[in-house]
Amino acid sequence: MRNYVLGSAAAVMVVGGFIISTTLNISNTELLRLFIIMMLSLCIMMLSEFIMFRFHVKPIRLMFEQEVPDLATLREAYLQTHRFPALAVKRILGPHFLGLSIPAILMASIGIKLGLLSLSAFYIGLAGIGALLIANMHGLLEFFLTAQAIRPVLLHIRELGQRYYGEDVSLDGRVIVSIQRKFQLSSFLIGTMPLFLFSLATQIRLVNKSVEITSDYWKWAAIILLLGVGFSSLGARLLTRDIQQPINDLYLAMNEVQSGDLQVRASDLYSDEFSRLFAGFNHMVKGLEARESMNNQLLQSYFSTLAAALDARDAYTAGHSQRVAKYSLMIGQAANLSEEELDLLNKTALLHDIGKIGVRDAVLLKEGKLTDEEFEQIKLHPVLGETILRQIEPTEAMAPLLPGVRSHHERFDGKGYPDGLKGLDIPVFGRIIAVADAFDAMTSDRPYRRGMAVEKALAILEEGRGTQWDSRFAELFMAAYSSSQEAECTFNPIKESQ
Repeated sequence: MRNYVLGSAAAVMVVGGFIISTTLNISNTELLRLFIIMMLSLCIMMLSEFIMFRFHVKPIRLMFEQEVPDLATLREAYLQTHRFPALAVKRILGPHFLGLSIPAILMASIGIKLGLLSLSAFYIGLAGIGALLIANMHGLLEFFLTAQAIRPVLLHIRELGQRYYGEDVSLDGRVIVSIQRKFQLSSFLIGTMPLFLFSLATQIRLVNKSVEITSDYWKWAAIILLLGVGFSSLGARLLTRDIQQPINDLYLAMNEVQSGDLQVRASDLYSDEFSRLFAGFNHMVKGLEARESMNNQLLQSYFSTLAAALDARDAYTAGHSQRVAKYSLMIGQAANLSEEELDLLNKTALLHDIGKIGVRDAVLLKEGKLTDEEFEQIKLHPVLGETILRQIEPTEAMAPLLPGVRSHHERFDGKGYPDGLKGLDIPVFGRIIAVADAFDAMTSDRPYRRGMAVEKALAILEEGRGTQWDSRFAELFMAAYSSSQEAECTFNPIKESQ
Protein backbone atom coordinates (compact mmCIF):
# COMPACT_ATOMS: atom_id res chain seq x y z
CA MET A 1 0.00 0.00 0.00
CA ARG A 2 2.90 2.35 0.73
CA ASN A 3 4.40 1.61 -2.67
CA TYR A 4 1.04 2.26 -4.27
CA VAL A 5 0.53 5.62 -2.54
CA LEU A 6 4.05 6.79 -3.39
CA GLY A 7 3.78 5.53 -6.96
CA SER A 8 0.40 7.16 -7.47
CA ALA A 9 1.62 10.47 -6.05
CA ALA A 10 4.72 10.37 -8.23
CA ALA A 11 2.83 9.44 -11.40
CA VAL A 12 -0.14 11.76 -10.97
CA MET A 13 1.22 14.75 -9.07
CA VAL A 14 4.87 14.86 -10.12
CA VAL A 15 4.73 13.61 -13.72
CA GLY A 16 1.21 14.81 -14.51
CA GLY A 17 1.62 18.09 -12.64
CA PHE A 18 4.98 18.75 -14.24
CA ILE A 19 3.59 18.23 -17.74
CA ILE A 20 0.59 20.45 -17.06
CA SER A 21 2.59 23.26 -15.45
CA THR A 22 5.29 23.31 -18.12
CA THR A 23 3.18 22.81 -21.25
CA LEU A 24 -0.07 24.72 -20.64
CA ASN A 25 -0.08 28.50 -21.00
CA ILE A 26 -2.85 29.33 -18.48
CA SER A 27 -3.32 31.64 -15.52
CA ASN A 28 -2.47 30.66 -11.96
CA THR A 29 -6.19 30.62 -11.10
CA GLU A 30 -6.95 28.07 -13.81
CA LEU A 31 -3.85 26.11 -12.81
CA LEU A 32 -5.22 25.95 -9.25
CA ARG A 33 -8.60 24.79 -10.56
CA LEU A 34 -6.88 22.05 -12.57
CA PHE A 35 -4.95 21.08 -9.45
CA ILE A 36 -8.23 20.78 -7.49
CA ILE A 37 -9.71 18.63 -10.28
CA MET A 38 -6.65 16.38 -10.13
CA MET A 39 -6.86 16.07 -6.34
CA LEU A 40 -10.59 15.20 -6.41
CA SER A 41 -9.98 12.70 -9.19
CA LEU A 42 -7.09 11.27 -7.23
CA CYS A 43 -9.36 10.69 -4.19
CA ILE A 44 -11.97 8.94 -6.35
CA MET A 45 -9.22 6.85 -7.93
CA MET A 46 -7.77 5.77 -4.59
CA LEU A 47 -11.22 4.92 -3.20
CA SER A 48 -12.15 2.75 -6.19
CA GLU A 49 -8.79 1.04 -6.21
CA PHE A 50 -8.90 0.46 -2.45
CA ILE A 51 -12.24 -1.34 -2.87
CA MET A 52 -10.64 -3.57 -5.50
CA PHE A 53 -7.58 -4.05 -3.30
CA ARG A 54 -9.75 -5.33 -0.43
CA PHE A 55 -11.32 -7.84 -2.80
CA HIS A 56 -7.91 -9.03 -4.03
CA VAL A 57 -6.42 -9.32 -0.54
CA LYS A 58 -9.42 -11.22 0.88
CA PRO A 59 -7.94 -14.77 0.57
CA ILE A 60 -4.76 -13.58 2.32
CA ARG A 61 -6.67 -11.75 5.03
CA LEU A 62 -8.77 -14.89 5.62
CA MET A 63 -5.59 -16.84 6.36
CA PHE A 64 -4.44 -14.30 8.96
CA GLU A 65 -7.86 -14.22 10.61
CA GLN A 66 -7.73 -17.96 11.38
CA GLU A 67 -5.74 -19.01 14.43
CA VAL A 68 -4.70 -22.24 12.69
CA PRO A 69 -5.51 -21.88 8.98
CA ASP A 70 -6.34 -25.10 7.15
CA LEU A 71 -4.09 -26.32 4.34
CA ALA A 72 -6.51 -25.32 1.57
CA THR A 73 -6.61 -21.75 2.91
CA LEU A 74 -2.81 -21.61 3.04
CA ARG A 75 -2.51 -22.80 -0.54
CA GLU A 76 -5.10 -20.32 -1.79
CA ALA A 77 -3.40 -17.48 0.11
CA TYR A 78 -0.01 -18.52 -1.30
CA LEU A 79 -1.35 -18.55 -4.86
CA GLN A 80 -3.14 -15.22 -4.41
CA THR A 81 0.02 -13.65 -2.98
CA HIS A 82 1.96 -14.71 -6.08
CA ARG A 83 -0.78 -13.15 -8.22
CA PHE A 84 -0.48 -9.80 -6.44
CA PRO A 85 2.10 -8.17 -8.78
CA ALA A 86 -0.09 -8.92 -11.81
CA LEU A 87 -3.21 -7.89 -9.87
CA ALA A 88 -1.51 -4.58 -9.00
CA VAL A 89 -1.07 -3.87 -12.71
CA LYS A 90 -4.73 -4.75 -13.36
CA ARG A 91 -5.82 -2.38 -10.60
CA ILE A 92 -3.71 0.42 -12.04
CA LEU A 93 -4.99 -0.08 -15.60
CA GLY A 94 -8.55 -0.56 -14.29
CA PRO A 95 -9.90 1.39 -11.31
CA HIS A 96 -6.71 3.45 -11.06
CA PHE A 97 -6.72 4.72 -14.63
CA LEU A 98 -10.49 4.92 -15.05
CA GLY A 99 -11.06 6.23 -11.53
CA LEU A 100 -8.74 9.14 -12.32
CA SER A 101 -9.41 9.88 -15.98
CA ILE A 102 -13.22 9.63 -16.08
CA PRO A 103 -13.89 12.02 -13.14
CA ALA A 104 -11.12 14.35 -14.39
CA ILE A 105 -12.55 14.41 -17.91
CA LEU A 106 -16.08 15.04 -16.62
CA MET A 107 -15.04 17.83 -14.20
CA ALA A 108 -12.75 19.45 -16.80
CA SER A 109 -15.53 19.36 -19.38
CA ILE A 110 -17.93 20.97 -16.92
CA GLY A 111 -15.29 23.59 -16.06
CA ILE A 112 -14.83 24.44 -19.75
CA LYS A 113 -18.61 24.65 -20.29
CA LEU A 114 -19.06 26.92 -17.27
CA GLY A 115 -16.18 29.11 -18.36
CA LEU A 116 -14.02 28.24 -15.36
CA LEU A 117 -11.35 26.88 -17.69
CA SER A 118 -10.28 28.50 -20.93
CA LEU A 119 -8.83 25.29 -22.33
CA SER A 120 -9.84 23.75 -25.62
CA ALA A 121 -11.75 20.46 -25.44
CA PHE A 122 -8.85 19.10 -27.51
CA TYR A 123 -6.75 19.15 -24.37
CA ILE A 124 -9.11 16.71 -22.63
CA GLY A 125 -8.37 14.05 -25.24
CA LEU A 126 -4.65 14.66 -24.89
CA ALA A 127 -4.97 14.43 -21.10
CA GLY A 128 -6.73 11.06 -21.41
CA ILE A 129 -3.91 9.74 -23.58
CA GLY A 130 -1.36 11.14 -21.14
CA ALA A 131 -3.15 9.48 -18.22
CA LEU A 132 -2.99 6.12 -20.03
CA LEU A 133 0.74 6.52 -20.67
CA ILE A 134 1.41 7.45 -17.05
CA ALA A 135 -0.73 4.50 -15.84
CA ASN A 136 1.40 2.13 -17.91
CA MET A 137 4.59 3.52 -16.42
CA HIS A 138 3.12 3.33 -12.93
CA GLY A 139 1.99 -0.26 -13.57
CA LEU A 140 5.52 -1.24 -14.57
CA LEU A 141 7.00 0.16 -11.37
CA GLU A 142 4.22 -1.29 -9.23
CA PHE A 143 4.70 -4.79 -10.64
CA PHE A 144 8.34 -5.05 -9.60
CA LEU A 145 7.88 -3.24 -6.28
CA THR A 146 5.01 -5.60 -5.37
CA ALA A 147 7.07 -8.63 -6.41
CA GLN A 148 9.56 -7.65 -3.71
CA ALA A 149 6.91 -6.69 -1.13
CA ILE A 150 5.16 -10.09 -1.20
CA ARG A 151 8.23 -12.16 -0.29
CA PRO A 152 7.88 -11.95 3.52
CA VAL A 153 4.23 -13.07 3.16
CA LEU A 154 5.24 -16.02 0.99
CA LEU A 155 7.89 -17.08 3.50
CA HIS A 156 5.37 -16.80 6.34
CA ILE A 157 2.82 -19.00 4.51
CA ARG A 158 5.44 -21.64 3.79
CA GLU A 159 6.51 -21.60 7.43
CA LEU A 160 2.88 -22.12 8.54
CA GLY A 161 2.51 -25.05 6.14
CA GLN A 162 5.61 -26.73 7.55
CA ARG A 163 4.69 -25.99 11.16
CA TYR A 164 1.09 -27.22 11.12
CA TYR A 165 0.98 -29.80 8.31
CA GLY A 166 4.57 -30.67 7.36
CA GLU A 167 3.69 -29.55 3.82
CA ASP A 168 5.88 -27.55 1.48
CA VAL A 169 3.38 -25.00 0.15
CA SER A 170 4.56 -24.00 -3.32
CA LEU A 171 3.41 -23.39 -6.89
CA ASP A 172 4.78 -26.80 -8.00
CA GLY A 173 6.22 -25.29 -11.17
CA ARG A 174 3.13 -23.27 -12.06
CA VAL A 175 3.97 -20.06 -13.95
CA ILE A 176 1.94 -16.98 -13.02
CA VAL A 177 3.75 -14.49 -15.28
CA SER A 178 6.23 -15.79 -17.84
CA ILE A 179 9.69 -14.29 -18.15
CA GLN A 180 9.06 -13.68 -21.84
CA ARG A 181 5.96 -11.61 -21.16
CA LYS A 182 7.57 -9.79 -18.26
CA PHE A 183 10.73 -8.79 -20.14
CA GLN A 184 9.06 -7.93 -23.42
CA LEU A 185 6.44 -5.65 -21.88
CA SER A 186 8.95 -4.05 -19.50
CA SER A 187 11.52 -3.36 -22.20
CA PHE A 188 8.86 -2.06 -24.57
CA LEU A 189 7.40 0.33 -21.99
CA ILE A 190 10.82 1.55 -20.83
CA GLY A 191 11.87 2.24 -24.40
CA THR A 192 8.68 3.83 -25.77
CA MET A 193 6.87 5.60 -22.93
CA PRO A 194 9.32 8.55 -22.71
CA LEU A 195 9.01 9.03 -26.48
CA PHE A 196 5.22 9.05 -26.36
CA LEU A 197 5.17 11.43 -23.40
CA PHE A 198 7.62 13.78 -25.11
CA SER A 199 5.56 13.72 -28.32
CA LEU A 200 2.39 14.40 -26.36
CA ALA A 201 3.92 17.29 -24.41
CA THR A 202 5.30 18.79 -27.64
CA GLN A 203 1.90 18.49 -29.30
CA ILE A 204 0.38 20.49 -26.45
CA ARG A 205 2.94 23.22 -27.02
CA LEU A 206 2.22 23.24 -30.77
CA VAL A 207 -1.56 23.52 -30.48
CA ASN A 208 -1.56 27.22 -31.24
CA LYS A 209 1.12 26.99 -33.92
CA SER A 210 0.50 26.88 -37.65
CA VAL A 211 -0.76 23.73 -39.32
CA GLU A 212 2.39 23.58 -41.44
CA ILE A 213 4.68 23.53 -38.42
CA THR A 214 2.51 20.94 -36.65
CA SER A 215 2.35 18.73 -39.74
CA ASP A 216 6.09 18.93 -40.27
CA TYR A 217 6.71 18.07 -36.62
CA TRP A 218 4.49 14.97 -36.73
CA LYS A 219 6.25 13.68 -39.82
CA TRP A 220 9.53 13.58 -37.96
CA ALA A 221 7.85 12.53 -34.70
CA ALA A 222 6.18 9.58 -36.46
CA ILE A 223 9.53 8.41 -37.83
CA ILE A 224 11.17 8.69 -34.40
CA LEU A 225 8.26 6.93 -32.71
CA LEU A 226 8.33 4.09 -35.25
CA LEU A 227 12.08 3.71 -34.81
CA GLY A 228 11.71 3.79 -31.02
CA VAL A 229 8.92 1.21 -31.02
CA GLY A 230 10.80 -1.04 -33.43
CA PHE A 231 14.07 -0.82 -31.54
CA SER A 232 12.34 -1.39 -28.19
CA SER A 233 10.49 -4.42 -29.56
CA LEU A 234 13.67 -5.89 -31.05
CA GLY A 235 15.67 -5.19 -27.89
CA ALA A 236 12.94 -6.76 -25.75
CA ARG A 237 12.93 -9.85 -27.96
CA LEU A 238 16.72 -10.23 -27.87
CA LEU A 239 16.87 -9.65 -24.13
CA THR A 240 14.12 -12.18 -23.52
CA ARG A 241 15.88 -14.79 -25.64
CA ASP A 242 19.16 -14.11 -23.84
CA ILE A 243 17.46 -14.79 -20.50
CA GLN A 244 15.28 -17.69 -21.61
CA GLN A 245 18.04 -19.73 -23.27
CA PRO A 246 20.08 -20.48 -20.11
CA ILE A 247 16.90 -21.05 -18.12
CA ASN A 248 15.68 -23.60 -20.67
CA ASP A 249 19.09 -25.30 -20.70
CA LEU A 250 19.07 -25.52 -16.93
CA TYR A 251 15.47 -26.77 -16.91
CA LEU A 252 16.32 -29.58 -19.33
CA ALA A 253 19.30 -30.58 -17.19
CA MET A 254 17.09 -30.58 -14.09
CA ASN A 255 14.62 -32.91 -15.84
CA GLU A 256 17.47 -35.31 -16.58
CA VAL A 257 18.47 -35.29 -12.91
CA GLN A 258 14.84 -35.80 -11.88
CA SER A 259 14.65 -38.86 -14.14
CA GLY A 260 17.66 -40.33 -12.30
CA ASP A 261 20.53 -39.40 -14.63
CA LEU A 262 23.24 -38.03 -12.34
CA GLN A 263 25.83 -38.11 -15.13
CA VAL A 264 24.27 -35.04 -16.76
CA ARG A 265 26.12 -31.74 -16.66
CA ALA A 266 24.75 -28.34 -17.66
CA SER A 267 26.84 -26.79 -20.45
CA ASP A 268 28.23 -23.52 -19.14
CA LEU A 269 28.19 -21.33 -22.25
CA TYR A 270 27.50 -18.03 -20.52
CA SER A 271 29.74 -15.26 -19.22
CA ASP A 272 27.25 -13.44 -16.96
CA GLU A 273 25.75 -14.44 -13.59
CA PHE A 274 24.30 -17.55 -15.22
CA SER A 275 27.85 -18.93 -15.30
CA ARG A 276 27.83 -19.02 -11.48
CA LEU A 277 24.39 -20.61 -11.50
CA PHE A 278 25.47 -23.35 -13.92
CA ALA A 279 28.67 -23.98 -11.98
CA GLY A 280 26.63 -24.32 -8.79
CA PHE A 281 24.20 -26.71 -10.49
CA ASN A 282 27.02 -28.92 -11.79
CA HIS A 283 28.68 -28.91 -8.38
CA MET A 284 25.38 -29.94 -6.80
CA VAL A 285 24.89 -32.80 -9.29
CA LYS A 286 28.43 -34.04 -8.66
CA GLY A 287 27.65 -34.08 -4.94
CA LEU A 288 24.43 -35.99 -5.59
CA GLU A 289 26.31 -38.47 -7.78
CA ALA A 290 28.93 -39.04 -5.08
CA ARG A 291 26.24 -39.50 -2.42
CA GLU A 292 24.26 -41.83 -4.68
CA SER A 293 27.38 -43.92 -5.27
CA MET A 294 28.05 -44.10 -1.53
CA ASN A 295 24.42 -45.01 -0.81
CA ASN A 296 24.52 -47.75 -3.42
CA GLN A 297 27.71 -49.14 -1.89
CA LEU A 298 26.18 -49.05 1.56
CA LEU A 299 23.00 -50.69 0.29
CA GLN A 300 24.90 -53.38 -1.55
CA SER A 301 27.01 -53.97 1.55
CA TYR A 302 23.79 -54.18 3.57
CA PHE A 303 22.39 -56.91 1.32
CA SER A 304 25.67 -58.79 1.26
CA THR A 305 25.91 -58.59 5.06
CA LEU A 306 22.40 -59.98 5.47
CA ALA A 307 23.22 -62.83 3.10
CA ALA A 308 26.50 -63.55 4.88
CA ALA A 309 24.75 -63.53 8.27
CA LEU A 310 22.26 -66.05 6.96
CA ASP A 311 24.94 -68.30 5.44
CA ALA A 312 26.95 -68.16 8.68
CA ARG A 313 24.30 -70.27 10.41
CA ASP A 314 25.53 -73.28 8.47
CA ALA A 315 29.21 -73.74 7.69
CA TYR A 316 28.33 -76.14 4.88
CA THR A 317 26.23 -73.55 3.01
CA ALA A 318 28.60 -70.62 3.54
CA GLY A 319 28.70 -68.45 0.41
CA HIS A 320 25.52 -70.01 -0.99
CA SER A 321 23.68 -66.70 -1.37
CA GLN A 322 26.66 -65.02 -3.02
CA ARG A 323 27.04 -67.88 -5.49
CA VAL A 324 23.31 -67.92 -6.28
CA ALA A 325 23.51 -64.17 -6.93
CA LYS A 326 26.50 -64.72 -9.21
CA TYR A 327 24.74 -67.46 -11.19
CA SER A 328 21.53 -65.42 -11.37
CA LEU A 329 23.43 -62.49 -12.84
CA MET A 330 24.94 -64.80 -15.46
CA ILE A 331 21.42 -65.75 -16.53
CA GLY A 332 20.17 -62.16 -16.37
CA GLN A 333 23.01 -60.86 -18.51
CA ALA A 334 22.48 -63.65 -21.05
CA ALA A 335 18.77 -62.71 -21.10
CA ASN A 336 19.72 -59.07 -21.84
CA LEU A 337 18.12 -57.63 -18.72
CA SER A 338 18.67 -53.91 -18.14
CA GLU A 339 21.18 -52.60 -15.61
CA GLU A 340 18.36 -51.71 -13.25
CA GLU A 341 16.83 -55.18 -13.57
CA LEU A 342 20.21 -56.82 -13.01
CA ASP A 343 20.71 -54.78 -9.84
CA LEU A 344 17.30 -55.85 -8.50
CA LEU A 345 17.98 -59.47 -9.49
CA ASN A 346 21.29 -59.42 -7.61
CA LYS A 347 19.64 -58.08 -4.46
CA THR A 348 16.79 -60.57 -4.71
CA ALA A 349 19.18 -63.49 -5.15
CA LEU A 350 21.28 -62.39 -2.17
CA LEU A 351 18.18 -62.41 0.04
CA HIS A 352 16.28 -65.30 -1.54
CA ASP A 353 16.78 -67.52 1.54
CA ILE A 354 16.38 -64.77 4.17
CA GLY A 355 13.25 -66.57 5.41
CA LYS A 356 15.42 -69.41 6.76
CA ILE A 357 16.19 -67.11 9.68
CA GLY A 358 12.76 -68.14 10.95
CA VAL A 359 13.46 -71.88 10.68
CA ARG A 360 14.71 -73.65 13.82
CA ASP A 361 18.36 -74.80 13.84
CA ALA A 362 17.26 -78.32 14.67
CA VAL A 363 15.49 -78.45 11.33
CA LEU A 364 17.69 -76.21 9.20
CA LEU A 365 20.99 -77.83 10.32
CA LYS A 366 19.75 -81.42 10.52
CA GLU A 367 22.26 -83.75 8.87
CA GLY A 368 19.91 -86.62 8.15
CA LYS A 369 16.78 -86.85 6.06
CA LEU A 370 14.00 -84.47 7.05
CA THR A 371 10.64 -85.75 8.20
CA ASP A 372 7.51 -84.64 6.38
CA GLU A 373 6.72 -82.19 9.19
CA GLU A 374 10.26 -80.78 9.12
CA PHE A 375 10.14 -80.43 5.36
CA GLU A 376 6.88 -78.49 5.67
CA GLN A 377 8.68 -76.08 8.01
CA ILE A 378 11.46 -75.65 5.44
CA LYS A 379 8.87 -74.96 2.75
CA LEU A 380 7.67 -71.97 4.75
CA HIS A 381 10.91 -70.01 4.28
CA PRO A 382 9.91 -68.27 0.99
CA VAL A 383 6.80 -66.84 2.67
CA LEU A 384 8.76 -65.98 5.81
CA GLY A 385 11.35 -64.22 3.65
CA GLU A 386 8.68 -62.12 1.95
CA THR A 387 7.18 -61.24 5.35
CA ILE A 388 10.57 -60.18 6.73
CA LEU A 389 11.36 -57.97 3.74
CA ARG A 390 7.95 -56.30 3.96
CA GLN A 391 9.01 -54.88 7.33
CA ILE A 392 12.01 -53.05 5.87
CA GLU A 393 11.59 -49.35 5.10
CA PRO A 394 11.14 -47.81 2.66
CA THR A 395 8.65 -50.41 1.47
CA GLU A 396 8.84 -49.23 -2.15
CA ALA A 397 12.55 -50.11 -2.22
CA MET A 398 11.85 -53.69 -1.12
CA ALA A 399 8.72 -54.21 -3.26
CA PRO A 400 10.57 -55.33 -6.45
CA LEU A 401 12.42 -58.04 -4.45
CA LEU A 402 9.36 -59.70 -2.93
CA PRO A 403 8.05 -61.73 -5.93
CA GLY A 404 11.43 -63.38 -6.57
CA VAL A 405 11.99 -64.22 -2.88
CA ARG A 406 8.55 -65.79 -2.56
CA SER A 407 8.61 -67.75 -5.80
CA HIS A 408 12.16 -69.12 -6.10
CA HIS A 409 10.94 -72.65 -5.18
CA GLU A 410 8.05 -72.70 -7.65
CA ARG A 411 8.32 -75.30 -10.41
CA PHE A 412 7.59 -74.64 -14.06
CA ASP A 413 5.12 -77.55 -14.09
CA GLY A 414 3.17 -76.10 -11.14
CA LYS A 415 4.33 -78.65 -8.52
CA GLY A 416 6.47 -76.22 -6.51
CA TYR A 417 5.73 -74.17 -3.42
CA PRO A 418 4.41 -72.05 -1.73
CA ASP A 419 1.70 -71.09 -4.28
CA GLY A 420 1.88 -73.82 -6.91
CA LEU A 421 2.37 -71.31 -9.70
CA LYS A 422 2.91 -72.65 -13.18
CA GLY A 423 4.85 -71.55 -16.27
CA LEU A 424 5.03 -67.86 -17.00
CA ASP A 425 2.80 -67.11 -14.03
CA ILE A 426 5.94 -67.51 -11.94
CA PRO A 427 7.74 -64.13 -11.61
CA VAL A 428 10.82 -63.77 -13.82
CA PHE A 429 13.24 -63.40 -10.90
CA GLY A 430 11.76 -66.50 -9.27
CA ARG A 431 12.35 -68.57 -12.42
CA ILE A 432 15.94 -67.30 -12.77
CA ILE A 433 16.87 -67.84 -9.12
CA ALA A 434 15.30 -71.33 -9.17
CA VAL A 435 17.87 -72.42 -11.76
CA ALA A 436 20.81 -70.77 -9.97
CA ASP A 437 19.71 -72.07 -6.54
CA ALA A 438 19.29 -75.63 -7.78
CA PHE A 439 22.68 -75.68 -9.50
CA ASP A 440 24.51 -74.41 -6.41
CA ALA A 441 22.62 -76.84 -4.15
CA MET A 442 23.60 -79.78 -6.39
CA THR A 443 27.29 -78.82 -6.65
CA SER A 444 27.86 -77.83 -3.01
CA ASP A 445 28.97 -80.20 -0.26
CA ARG A 446 26.54 -81.14 2.50
CA PRO A 447 27.10 -82.99 5.81
CA TYR A 448 25.24 -85.97 4.44
CA ARG A 449 26.68 -85.96 0.88
CA ARG A 450 29.36 -84.46 -1.29
CA GLY A 451 28.48 -82.07 -4.06
CA MET A 452 27.95 -83.72 -7.40
CA ALA A 453 30.10 -83.05 -10.44
CA VAL A 454 29.28 -80.00 -12.52
CA GLU A 455 28.64 -82.12 -15.59
CA LYS A 456 26.04 -84.17 -13.74
CA ALA A 457 24.33 -81.06 -12.34
CA LEU A 458 24.16 -79.55 -15.83
CA ALA A 459 22.70 -82.82 -17.13
CA ILE A 460 19.99 -82.70 -14.45
CA LEU A 461 19.19 -79.11 -15.44
CA GLU A 462 18.93 -80.24 -19.04
CA GLU A 463 16.62 -83.08 -18.06
CA GLY A 464 14.43 -80.79 -15.92
CA ARG A 465 13.94 -78.11 -18.54
CA GLY A 466 10.25 -77.35 -19.02
CA THR A 467 9.19 -79.36 -15.95
CA GLN A 468 11.10 -78.15 -12.92
CA TRP A 469 12.77 -75.12 -14.52
CA ASP A 470 12.03 -72.57 -17.20
CA SER A 471 13.56 -74.00 -20.40
CA ARG A 472 14.92 -70.65 -21.59
CA PHE A 473 16.65 -69.70 -18.37
CA ALA A 474 18.05 -73.19 -17.80
CA GLU A 475 19.48 -73.20 -21.32
CA LEU A 476 20.93 -69.69 -20.91
CA PHE A 477 22.61 -70.70 -17.67
CA MET A 478 24.14 -73.88 -19.09
CA ALA A 479 25.53 -71.96 -22.07
CA ALA A 480 26.80 -69.06 -19.95
CA TYR A 481 28.38 -71.37 -17.35
CA SER A 482 30.11 -73.48 -20.01
CA SER A 483 31.42 -70.34 -21.72
CA SER A 484 32.75 -68.95 -18.45
CA GLN A 485 34.56 -72.21 -17.70
CA GLU A 486 36.12 -72.28 -21.17
CA ALA A 487 37.22 -68.67 -20.82
CA GLU A 488 38.72 -69.38 -17.41
CA CYS A 489 40.70 -72.31 -18.78
CA THR A 490 41.85 -70.31 -21.81
CA PHE A 491 43.06 -67.24 -19.93
CA ASN A 492 44.23 -68.82 -16.64
CA PRO A 493 48.03 -69.31 -16.97
CA ILE A 494 48.16 -71.56 -13.89
CA LYS A 495 45.66 -73.97 -15.44
CA GLU A 496 47.51 -73.79 -18.75
CA SER A 497 50.78 -74.73 -17.05
CA GLN A 498 49.07 -77.55 -15.23
